[in-house]
Amino acid sequence: MKITDNRIDAGKAFDWGRISEEYAKYRDIYPKKFYQRIIDRGLCVEGQKVLDLGTGTGVLPRNLYRYGAKWTGTDISPEQIGQAKRLSASEKMDIDFLAVSAEEMEFPKGSFDVITACQCFWYFDHGRVIPKLADLLKPDGKLLILYLAWLPFEDPIAGKSEELVLKYSPGWSGAGETMHPIWIPDVANDYFEMEEHEEYHVMVPFTKESWHGRMKACRGVGASLTEKELEKWDIEHRKLLDEIAPERFEVLHYAALAVLRKRECI
Repeated sequence: MKITDNRIDAGKAFDWGRISEEYAKYRDIYPKKFYQRIIDRGLCVEGQKVLDLGTGTGVLPRNLYRYGAKWTGTDISPEQIGQAKRLSASEKMDIDFLAVSAEEMEFPKGSFDVITACQCFWYFDHGRVIPKLADLLKPDGKLLILYLAWLPFEDPIAGKSEELVLKYSPGWSGAGETMHPIWIPDVANDYFEMEEHEEYHVMVPFTKESWHGRMKACRGVGASLTEKELEKWDIEHRKLLDEIAPERFEVLHYAALAVLRKRECI
């Protein structure tokens, strides 16, 4: 499914379905401390019903499944949901996955204790989605927004790889990350109160092959380049890694979370 959004990549179309296999293989990279920060806050645990928006290949619900929450994952891409179902079934996980956009999903009012949005919050039509999320949460329910990004100005391998993405996708808006709190749209203030936020550094391990796969499975590369462009990028990026990277290395990232509590009057 092609998506065009003038807020993202200067309106260049992208399609996560084109890269779902690589996404499933190379983007399950969140470190243990990323998940522990969630569990330590009493979120996504036994006794809770959790809705994961923009679930992709189901990375978040699959990695947190053992803590006992009942998970539902939604994503606009049928191919991503297909991978999520395949991976969860292979591990005998009882997770409901639905191919539907956040704007169009329908669940009964007060269905969930927690709603998560990992690596996807900026894609939504917030004027439509935020009121819906408040409606779907139980009283005192929580909205947990999560993010992880490499730091191109601090990590040389990430920086050089990012430069190559921009060579092929100059309008890619995923570039130039620095550590900062997650952006929350103003409309959220009518429905939620900010409970807390946290930002912290993490080192994520890679091999040359897994970093190459991680870069290919990003919006500015595999989800949007033509086949010819992708072939050229592939050759150039592999050559770049041979020049600057050892076989195994770590890339500096920052992780961020924001916990929003549903307002009592909603």
